[in-house]
Amino acid sequence: MRILLIAGAFNSLTQRVYAELGERGHHLSVELVTRETPLPEVVRRHAPDLIVAPMLKTAVPREVWSACTCLIVHPGPVGDRGPSSVDWAVHLGAERWGVTVLQANDEMDAGDVWAAADCPVPEVGKSDLYRNEIADAAVEAVLSAVARVASGTHCPQPQTALPDAAKSGRPRPPFRQDLRRIDWRSDPTDTVVRKLRAADSQPGVRDELLGGIWHLHGGHPEDTLTGRPGELLATRCGAICRATADGAVWIPELRPPRAPGEPGTLKLPATLALGDRLPPLPEVPAPLGPGDGPRTWSDIRYREDGAAGFLEFSFPGGAMSTGHCRRLLAAYRHACARPTSVLVLGGRRDFFSNGIHLHVIEAAADPAEESWANINAMDDLVHAVLTTTDRLVVAALGGNAAAGGAMLALAADEVWCRSAVVLNPHYRLMGLYGSEYWTYTLPGRTGPEVAGQLTARALPMTAAAGARLGLVDRIIDCPAQDFAAQTGRLAARLASAPATQARIATKKAARERDEAERPLAAHREHELDRMHRIFFDPDAPYHALRRAFVRKEPAAATPSHLNSPPVGT
Repeated sequence: MRILLIAGAFNSLTQRVYAELGERGHHLSVELVTRETPLPEVVRRHAPDLIVAPMLKTAVPREVWSACTCLIVHPGPVGDRGPSSVDWAVHLGAERWGVTVLQANDEMDAGDVWAAADCPVPEVGKSDLYRNEIADAAVEAVLSAVARVASGTHCPQPQTALPDAAKSGRPRPPFRQDLRRIDWRSDPTDTVVRKLRAADSQPGVRDELLGGIWHLHGGHPEDTLTGRPGELLATRCGAICRATADGAVWIPELRPPRAPGEPGTLKLPATLALGDRLPPLPEVPAPLGPGDGPRTWSDIRYREDGAAGFLEFSFPGGAMSTGHCRRLLAAYRHACARPTSVLVLGGRRDFFSNGIHLHVIEAAADPAEESWANINAMDDLVHAVLTTTDRLVVAALGGNAAAGGAMLALAADEVWCRSAVVLNPHYRLMGLYGSEYWTYTLPGRTGPEVAGQLTARALPMTAAAGARLGLVDRIIDCPAQDFAAQTGRLAARLASAPATQARIATKKAARERDEAERPLAAHREHELDRMHRIFFDPDAPYHALRRAFVRKEPAAATPSHLNSPPVGT
C-alpha cells in the first residue's frame, strides 16, 4: 500500500514504524507536521491509501480523516486517553501497559479500535520503556492494523461497544509538574526514583537546587550513602547523589528551565550543569564490578562468566562525551587485561550509542574544540576495539545505534542485535563527514557502493535489513528484558567453542594484512582532516544543525531524504 506517515518528529518510534513497514514492501512517504502544517493539502499531494500517525501531538482535521483512513498510534491500553500515557504507566508502577491503534475522528484518542497490543512495564525510565516495550507493542499493533486495512474486510470496533474487560485504560489528565513534585523531606527513595523515571527524558522533574530552578533528568537508587533529606552527598562521573527520606538517589542530568520566547535549554551531566554552584563534594568511585551488592548507580560495569567478559555501559540518550569515551576506554583496557577469549561490549538494554555528545559540545566555551576532543576520544576507543587481536569482540546492541555509535559497533568482530533495533549508520544529517574509522569498517562489511548509499541516503533500517547488507551478524529475537541473558548464553557458548581460538589467530593475521595494505592511521587522518575543517568553519552547516537538534527547534519542512527509497529497494 501507499502509506503516508505523519508525525510531530522523526523520533525513535516513527523511525521504527517507518523501517518495519518498509521491510514489508509498503511504499512510504513521510511528513513532519505542526499546527501550521496544511495537512489536507499535504495529503492530497501524496494521495495515500492509508495514513499512519506513530507520534502526533496535533489533531487531524476532519477534512483529512473523513477522506482517508487515518490510524493514530496511542501509547496506552484500550480506553486510555490523554497526552501523558507512558508517564502515568511509570508513575503508577503499572505491571502491564499497552498500545492502541485508533481511527482518527473528532475526539482525541476516542476513535474506533483497529488493533491493540499489551506489554510488560519493567522498572526503567519512561524513555527506555517507550523505545523498547512500548515500541514493540506499537509495531505489533500497527502491523496488525495495516494488514486489516489492506484486507478490506475488517471493521474496527467502536470503543463504546467494547466490553469493559477489553478496556483496561481510562481517560487521564496531562501529567503536570505539580504531580511530579518531590518532597525531599518525606518521599522515600522508591517514590523519588519513580517520579524521576516518569520524566527522565522529557520534561524532567522541576525542582529547586542550590538556589536555582532545574529540571532533574533520570534517577537511580543508592542504598549506602545517606544524609539529611534533600542535601547533596557526593558526585560520580558527572552525576550527583541526593539524600531522600530513607536513602539517596543518583541524578545523572540537569536542565535549566526554558524562558518564554527563548530557545530550548541544554540537558547536561549534573555537575557540568551546576558548574560553580556545586559545593565541594566527595567523588565516590563507580564500582566497575557486577552490581550484586547494595543498589548503586554506575554507567559502566564489567563482569565475567567463565571465558566470556561483558563490558556493559549505558549513557543517557546514547550520547558519549569526551569524558564518557575516556572512561569507557579505560574500562575496555581493564577488560582486555582479563583472561577471556570473548569480550561482549554493550548495554543490557536500550541505546547502544549515538556517538559524540552534542549537548556537551553546544554548552562548551569553544564548541569546535570540544567537538575535536570528543571525536578524537571516540576514535581512540574505536581504535582499541579494532586492534584487539587476542580475543573475539562482540558488539551487543540491545537498543538503537546511530552515527559514531553504529561505527563503534562495526569495529567489533561480530555485531549482535535485538530484532527491534533501528540502525542509522550515517552522519550527513548533522552536516558531518564522520570518523570512528567508518571508511574502513563500513565498506569492509557492505562493499563501497552500498556504504556510499547508506551514508548518502541517511535512512533508518531494521536489524534484519542490516543483516542482509552485512552490518549485523546475529539477530536475537527476544523481549528487551531478556536480551542480556540471551547474549550471555551465546557469548559463553562462543567462548567455549573449539573453533574460537582458530578464529582469533585468523583475525590477527587479517588485521596485519589490512594494516599493510592501508594503515588504520591513514583512515583516521583522512577522516579527521575532513572533520577538522567542518568543526572549525563557523559557517559549516554542522553548527546550525547541532544547535537546532539540541535546542529542539522544529523543522521548517520535512527533510527531502525521508521520501527517498531505502537502500536495497
